Formats: sequence, structure tokens, C-alpha cells
Amino acid sequence: MLYRYRVLSLLFSLSIITYLDRVCISVAGARMQADLGIDPPHWGWVVGAFTLTYAAFEIPSGVWGDKYGPRLVLTRIVLWWSFFTTMTGAVSSYSLLLVTRFFFGAGEAGAYPNSASAISKWFPVGERAKATGIVWMASRIGGALTPLIVVPIQMAFGWRATFYCFGFLGIIWAAVWYWWYRDYPFEKEGVTKAEMEEIGAARTKEHHGLPWASVLRQNNFWKILLMYHTYCWGSYFYLSWLHTYLQKGRGFTENEMRYLSPLPFVVGACGNLFGGWLSDRLVKSHGLKFGRGIVGSLGLLSAGLFLMSAAFVPGKIPAVICLSLGYGSMDCMLPVAWAICLDVGRKYGGAVSGSMNMAGQMGSFMSSVAFGYMVSYFGNYNDALKPLAAMLFISAFLFWQIDPREQLVAGDEELPVPKLAAA
Repeated sequence: MLYRYRVLSLLFSLSIITYLDRVCISVAGARMQADLGIDPPHWGWVVGAFTLTYAAFEIPSGVWGDKYGPRLVLTRIVLWWSFFTTMTGAVSSYSLLLVTRFFFGAGEAGAYPNSASAISKWFPVGERAKATGIVWMASRIGGALTPLIVVPIQMAFGWRATFYCFGFLGIIWAAVWYWWYRDYPFEKEGVTKAEMEEIGAARTKEHHGLPWASVLRQNNFWKILLMYHTYCWGSYFYLSWLHTYLQKGRGFTENEMRYLSPLPFVVGACGNLFGGWLSDRLVKSHGLKFGRGIVGSLGLLSAGLFLMSAAFVPGKIPAVICLSLGYGSMDCMLPVAWAICLDVGRKYGGAVSGSMNMAGQMGSFMSSVAFGYMVSYFGNYNDALKPLAAMLFISAFLFWQIDPREQLVAGDEELPVPKLAAA
């Protein structure tokens, strides 16, 4: 197996663990709210506390990854968040839960920017969206597995035990990553010259600081940030409120939720894999602008339509189907957005993707808090979905305006994307 695919397998497993830890609190949400006496508006602050600090530390963590390398930075990130995952299971009050999730978000920040940085060093341009799609597909597999794992554990041992189990998984991964991974292909014994030439790998260690004064003046940069911010208004619902919505808004029993709530994540996993593959294919045949833009914008537009439909359809199963198709559609966009950060950022990929994810997580924070208040205002869960769908329509428009051919830093050259041979 080529060494870059071994790197990808480690990032794949990391992404699964990341979402096991994130979605765990959503699956356990109903039990935690009952046990700790938390109402919907206050629960919105619990799930939002993570995103607030996650957003704040995204840029620093991405910059650290560019400077010190994903090997060291991802090890620190995973150990930190694993500790606070475990501590979530030990809280005894609403205030302690807020503080714990606050620090959990600070620790996990930078996980995906540093994964993107590793991909930029180990994968050629024409494989990056596909590689990113596989990493994000793994996150949806983690989301799908969570209720299947969490519900039996919390039924047998209580909701606290699930956080203890998932925290231990992260510690194991961090040890393996630090022992095996190297930041550059030329540092890893066994990587052939042919593979390094195929990757277009650098032969020296280069640490760069993003020239922020120049980047902040570029419209393309702000379009990327705004696109991802509005997208996360719709996306984070699935991580923060989906399981509560199904139980309290649609009347699912805990056992029904156990088997049906994974469906959006299963469809999302397929969307990530398909979107990344299709974008790289279209980039090779129709160019970078079309190959990135058409997949991202149509995915977001479809997601908005499906999420809006979920607010109106009667019945449990039709609602789950609409939500699943919505998540799958927006996940077709996800690997493309992260590939764009590498397209325009090049060797500054960690800082650029960290900036994008910071803007996105601010949207996640705002939507998770706002959703709880909207439920109280409207008196039901379905009407609260409509503003989230509207934000996805805005995101689709913004995505089409982004030009991945425009480098944020002039003169940062990379190997050209190979064209497909004529049929």
C-alpha cells in the first residue's frame, strides 16, 4: 500500500473518533437534560459552548500545524479533547457541564485543519478532494455508529459511562499517530522516490506564516468564510439537536431513535465520498472553478430544499428521509470546501482551513443557541428548521462565487492538475 493511503487510514480513524465524541452528547441529550434539570434554551448553551471555543482556537491551531507540523499538534489536540470527553461524564451540574464543554471545544479545535494540512503534504492536487471526502465520510460513520453504541451503554450503565469509553479511544489513537506518522514524505522511511514525485512532495521542511494583511484584503477569502458560516447553521443541527428533535419534536422512542437516527449520517458518509470523487473528476475534465463550484453549490441548494421539506412533511419516516437526504446533499459539498482551502492556501492550508472552520463554528454556536430559543418561540421543533434551511440557500449562492484558482498568496506555485485523457 502506498504510504499516503496509510496516512489517510489514520486520519480516517481519527475522524470517526472525533464524531463519536461530538455526537455522544446529542444522543445522550435527553437523559442528561432530565438528570441535570436542563430546559431547551439552556441546553442550547451546552451544545453551543463547545463551538464557541472551538471557533476561537481554530486559527491558532491551524497556524501551529503549519509551523510545527500535524504530528505534534494533532497529538496534543487528541489528548486534550479525550481528557475533557472523560470529564463530561463526571459533571454533576449545569454550570460544570458548561465549563467542561467549553474546554472540550478549545482542545478539539484544529483537528480538521491539521488533517487538511497532512493531506496537503501527502497528496497531489488531483486527489485532495477525494482524500478529504474520505476523512469527512469517516466523521459521518462515527455519527452513525454513535447511537448504536451509546444507547445500549447508557441503558445498561447510564449516560456517564459512554463518555469514559470514548475518551479512552482518543488516547490510544494519539499514541499510534505520534509513533508512526511523519510530517513530510521524505521523513518517512520506506516512501519511494516515485511516490514522492507523484505527490509533488517538498524535499525540505518549510514553516511559513500566512501574510494576514494581504489575505484579509481579498474578497475570495471572505466568500469562503461566509459560505462556511452559513453552511454550519444547517449542518450543526445534526450534531447538536437531531436526536432531541426526533424524540421531542417527532415523538420517537429511544429504541426507534437508536435505529433510525444513524440514517442521516450514513447518507452523509456516502455524500462525502461521492462529492469528493466527483469534484476531483470534474476538476480534471472541466477545470478547477467548475469542478469545485458545481458540486458545492448544488449540494447546498439541495440540502436547503430537503431541510425545508422536513419542516412540513407529516410522519416520522418521511421526516427522517428528508433530513437524511439533506445531510447527504450538504456533505457532497464538505470535502470540496476543504479542498478549496488547499487550492487557494497551498502551503498555508492549515491557517486557511482553520480560518474557514472558525467562521463556520461561529455559525454552529449561533445556530445551536438560537434553535433552542426558536423552539420556545414557535412552540414546536419543525418551524425552527426553516431559518436553518434559508441559511443553506445563502451558502449555495456564496459557494458559486468562490474562485479556487485565485491563490491567496501570489507566487505560491504547485504542480499542475493533470487532465483526463480523451475518451
